[in-house]
Amino acid sequence: MKTTPKKQTTRISGGPGVDALAARLGPVNLRSRLYLEANHGGQVFGPGRNSFHIENVEWLNTVIRCVFKATGLYNRGYRNYTDIRIMENTVELEGLPSVFDGFRLLHLSDLHADLDAALVDAVIERVSSLEYDACVITGDFRIDTTGSSDAAVGEVLRLIPHLKPPKFAVLGNHDSIAIVPPLEGAGLRFLLNESVPLARDGACIYLAGIDDPHLYETENFEKACADIPSGATSILLAHSPEVYMRAAGCGFGLMLCGHTHGGQICLPGRIALARNEHNPRYMDAGAWRYDSLQGYTSPGTGASGVPLRFFCPPEVTVHELRGIDD
Repeated sequence: MKTTPKKQTTRISGGPGVDALAARLGPVNLRSRLYLEANHGGQVFGPGRNSFHIENVEWLNTVIRCVFKATGLYNRGYRNYTDIRIMENTVELEGLPSVFDGFRLLHLSDLHADLDAALVDAVIERVSSLEYDACVITGDFRIDTTGSSDAAVGEVLRLIPHLKPPKFAVLGNHDSIAIVPPLEGAGLRFLLNESVPLARDGACIYLAGIDDPHLYETENFEKACADIPSGATSILLAHSPEVYMRAAGCGFGLMLCGHTHGGQICLPGRIALARNEHNPRYMDAGAWRYDSLQGYTSPGTGASGVPLRFFCPPEVTVHELRGIDD
């Protein structure tokens, strides 16, 4: 089956903006990402860790909508889509500086914010009363994998003022790098194979972020880890859990990710009907561990393809860091 990708509109063609992104992402990774955005976006069969991209099978979303409308379940699925749960996750980290004991990270993922405007309204309502020290978003801001990002950017711009600083993000497989300048201008700092220190009372922990490892495969662990001192407590943001082994090998204590949607439309017992990732199933949603690495895969705050959820509620997650007593 051969498909022709839609015309991509990546509005970064040259000048200081490109130079700045190249310095941050890495010039080779930026060229690779721009090439894939322009030439392979929207393909059903194409590059990436999966050669088959179910998210680009457009007729499938029409079928799903029709089936659930015919069975009378569509409205229930839509209500589930906006019924965002608040989940608490405690993470015990060896070597965590004592002043960071109780530090709270708000974690959103897979907003696909332009699918339905009701989503951002629901997120704002859920996060407004939460207490946290920093916010992270692990990619997939728009619904399509190609074309304009304007609608998604507009919705995320509505959300950003309701998130407490500091706030950080990484790009996902649905995202164009063109979203970085406008969202950073509004206060959302992207980590493009970069790290930042989080300081408190003279102590630091480090937050690193890699570019999308699923479709674009432009993650660069060496660059992301370059400024993290040996032995420091470090947390990795990655769109997908698929790079869990490399994250463990780099010495990260915690990895926060998304991408999987936990299946989104599941059978009772949260049994996913389809998967779009190459990692053990136990990493598809919630807390997990691999060797010394702890991880958490968000089942997503939004939804992909259709604004429906069954037996897999959307969530915003608050991770509370705790030290381990000697």
